[in-house]
Amino acid sequence: MTTDTTRDTDRSFLFVLGSARPDGNTEILARAAAEQLPAGVPQRWVDLARLPLPDFQDGRHETGTWPVGESEETLRQATLEATDIVIASPLYWYTLSAHTKRYLDYWSGWLGVPGLDFKERMAGRTLWGVTVMSDHDEAVADGLVTTLNHTAAYLRMGFGGVLFGNGSRPGQVRDDERATLRAKTFFQREAPLARFPYEEGAAGEL
Repeated sequence: MTTDTTRDTDRSFLFVLGSARPDGNTEILARAAAEQLPAGVPQRWVDLARLPLPDFQDGRHETGTWPVGESEETLRQATLEATDIVIASPLYWYTLSAHTKRYLDYWSGWLGVPGLDFKERMAGRTLWGVTVMSDHDEAVADGLVTTLNHTAAYLRMGFGGVLFGNGSRPGQVRDDERATLRAKTFFQREAPLARFPYEEGAAGEL
């Protein structure tokens, strides 16, 4: 339960920015939510557009090792050091941005790194989402929500849900009063263990 203040001192947040432009609406909304975190909770911000990853090469069933670049190692260590990972991606074609999806593809590779124990170490942490879109109907972002929930479910992580905002032109999300209000308490909400829809007891918990 993320509302337990006794746990705040043990939390650390990684904000992963997946927009194709700097200072975008999604980043603005994510920072508004982050401002509400207790002062002692560490925050690390990573902009995937400024820390580029090459296209993911799936070598899990091949012999040899794939060379690890500096950007990948930075992201891997940042991911493993955080208790709470916030995916801040604008809605592109009804799902995550290309930068964000590539970052999550690398999680597939980290699962197979000998001695890393990525899946075991991610279990019990919390995944969050922040997205801003031009449509007012949040249902159009179901694909993004499903991707994040299922990713968390596979790794046995908690899922805190997605903070939605509306906007298209630069800075427009600041006019979304509902999003601003939600941002004030977003990280105070409970983040139950994520489940796949077919798992017993999943209904009503997402």
